[in-house]
Amino acid sequence: MSVFDNVIKRFEDLKEVINLKDEDLKYLLEPKLVSHAELEVDGQKFPAWRIISNRALGPGKGGIRFHPEVSEDEVKSLAFWMSLKNSLLDLPYGGAKGGVKFNPKEHDTKFLEKVSRKYIDSFYKVLGQDKDIPAPDVYTNPQTMSWMLDQYEKNIGHHEPGMITGKPVELGGIALRSDSTAKGAYLVILEMVKTLGLPEKGLTVAIQGFGNAGLNVAKMLYADGFKIVAANDSRGGVHNEEGIDINELIKFKEEFGVVSAFSDYKAISNDELLELDVDILILSALENQITENNADKIKAKQVVEIANGPISYEADKVLFDKGITVVPDILANAGGVLVSYFEWSQNRTGNILDQNYLAGLLNERMIKSWHNVYNKHLELDKKIDLRKAAYIIALERIIKAEKLRGNL
Repeated sequence: MSVFDNVIKRFEDLKEVINLKDEDLKYLLEPKLVSHAELEVDGQKFPAWRIISNRALGPGKGGIRFHPEVSEDEVKSLAFWMSLKNSLLDLPYGGAKGGVKFNPKEHDTKFLEKVSRKYIDSFYKVLGQDKDIPAPDVYTNPQTMSWMLDQYEKNIGHHEPGMITGKPVELGGIALRSDSTAKGAYLVILEMVKTLGLPEKGLTVAIQGFGNAGLNVAKMLYADGFKIVAANDSRGGVHNEEGIDINELIKFKEEFGVVSAFSDYKAISNDELLELDVDILILSALENQITENNADKIKAKQVVEIANGPISYEADKVLFDKGITVVPDILANAGGVLVSYFEWSQNRTGNILDQNYLAGLLNERMIKSWHNVYNKHLELDKKIDLRKAAYIIALERIIKAEKLRGNL
């Protein structure tokens, strides 16, 4: 099943709840702009996309990923999720996403720079601070954004730092951005623990995906007394029932680039990690990690989606029937785009805001969003999961904007 098929099925289930006509649903699901190109770099060609899903609430907003599995279906799905995420957080953005289908791990820095600049050469006419604002995603980072900003400004002939976020501080970025996705997820997890009446110390956690977001949320939870018992990356994982020293694991990861060779703990496969009996399972890898094939084996009491779309439509139903709480991606990983909004606003106005003030805003907005979603879940007598509750809140705002514009 394609990733976007999961999106369609979930929204078919919501039509009656939000009184949505078939033609209106079709309009909302249809991307508003699909741009495609073949990037030619050193004699090699790579498919690339930039897709805007919706712009009723504002310009497109969403990351650019470099990955060998990138496809139009995936980018379209991610753009749609960005529409929902931005709406859920009350941001003045539509949803967008971009990607290049290649493996960045197989190329040096100079080649990555060429790909980044070629991407902008291909898509700069559809980008801009009032059109569509990219950001980092899988295997892209502040340096990628720096190359892209530079190439964009060369193409348009003037400075426009607000056209892209996730930049280094020296180019108009903000320090809060580096671990903002993890910080947002961390804040939501703490609020979930309070809301559900869970113990404040000693909760066991398994983390799938030890990249930037997974690593940073592990560091924050470990410092707060959570017991991280397993973690992995794309090359393997480690497990220790007594708890992993996350600071030591991070040092090892930074030195050797992997976690699986850390000999202090036993090795664990990806399937084994997903099926561990833990309090909280954090998914911070890629799409479709829990499907109908393994959902019945999941033993975690709470699952938190930092990755986009890691649980399939069929798996959602199994987990809900088992009484497992799933914190959906559009809530759990929204800290990144929220801080990107702070950066964009600062670039647009030239008004440099205090970092402590912005950190307070991040805290306030993430906690408020958790309670908005959880209260919607309660309002509907817990008959729907938190994902559907989040989707309803997000869709209602988009639908109202589209109706005001006369599109629905």
